[in-house]
Amino acid sequence: MGFAEEHEKWLSRHKRRRTGERLDRLERGHGHGEKLFAERVWWPLFGDFTHLHPEYEVSDWRGRPYFIDYVWKPGQVKFAIEIKGYGPHVQNTDRTRYRQELNRETYLQIAGYRVVAVPYDDLESAPELTISLCKTLLFPCLLQKSADRLSKYTKVEREILQIAACSNGIIRPVDLVNGLAADPKTIKRYINQLCEKGRLKPVPGPSGSRIRKYEYIHNMLDNDLW
Repeated sequence: MGFAEEHEKWLSRHKRRRTGERLDRLERGHGHGEKLFAERVWWPLFGDFTHLHPEYEVSDWRGRPYFIDYVWKPGQVKFAIEIKGYGPHVQNTDRTRYRQELNRETYLQIAGYRVVAVPYDDLESAPELTISLCKTLLFPCLLQKSADRLSKYTKVEREILQIAACSNGIIRPVDLVNGLAADPKTIKRYINQLCEKGRLKPVPGPSGSRIRKYEYIHNMLDNDLW
């Protein structure tokens, strides 16, 4: 599935788990800037929304509830991601509100969060910069994600994906039989496994005839597979 479908599924899952103010905040708070970050930065980096929580509720140093645009918790580390727009509410912020905002960010770090501020304007005009900065910051976690991905594929499956990636996105079983010097039944079994993992997709022939080729489903982190 593409971004729109996965984003909707992910958001719906979180809505089903929430009630009251937490649900209302998700429906009100997950606005244009947050969606832009999800589409232009997070999706190109990860290709999924695993461990990412929108409008995540925490308590500030006074014990009052506070909602963070995104919290990512892939393991022991926690990231608090805030989309910062330069609108009237920022331009007209008084000293008290400004001081509270700084104290809130400091408290989040005391609570174990790594705070990431993302300029809204960059999401509009230069998402590549934000992608680069986030990738550098999250690099240790990306390495772990890559290791987890590697464990999902056998050596033969990785070889098949590499051949498919170099074949304009379309691969035929006969190409794999010849390229890997493998038995056709063995190749068929691996193709079926990759279809189940969502990495290959059967391409029907004319009038629904026998399937003789498969479409390669690309992922942004595929360079880690070989």
